[in-house]
Amino acid sequence: MEQRRRFASSGNLDARNVDRPNPPIAARIRGFGGHEERRMNRITTAVACSILTLAAASGTCLAQEQDERSNIVEVAAKAGNFHTLIAAAKAAGLAETLMGKGPLTVFAPTDEAFAKLGKDKIAELLKPENKDQLAAILKYHVVAGTVPSKKAVELTETATLNGAKLSLKFDGKTLHVGTSKVIQADVEASNGVIHVIDSVLLPR
Repeated sequence: MEQRRRFASSGNLDARNVDRPNPPIAARIRGFGGHEERRMNRITTAVACSILTLAAASGTCLAQEQDERSNIVEVAAKAGNFHTLIAAAKAAGLAETLMGKGPLTVFAPTDEAFAKLGKDKIAELLKPENKDQLAAILKYHVVAGTVPSKKAVELTETATLNGAKLSLKFDGKTLHVGTSKVIQADVEASNGVIHVIDSVLLPR
């Protein structure tokens, strides 16, 4: 009885369920509902933000719970650290795609990530005559379909809207995407998912 009270007061188990045998792990995984998945995503985000010093350096930690009606562009706009990405998407004619039905997975460079390119390079890419080049770069950051981090860590590459493949590598702690690192994963939007990265990906 004392053990039951301790479990019940912890908030992790209902006292009525203490004596029930635990289902197999696989069954529990299959039984995850939307609420449990969102809870696990919040835990993953918290761990990522605390473990990766890059997240602290960039000052980026998007709120995991987003308005279900907010699309990828709206989520990025609310975060306040993706001004360059949004401006580039508009200049490249890609904003409508990122606001569309999807689903899409976006590896989103922060403003700090774009700053690594230099102001002159960014200004050059944003010129109307360089629209195609800019679009090719941005499409290299977008994957058709939803690729959550739990799936991404199992992949070695993935096709992008650019037509080129993007390499993926998980070292046990950090997910490397091309030449960048994921500093926050699984930010949900109504039309897909965002993984925040620390540098801009340039197609070869």
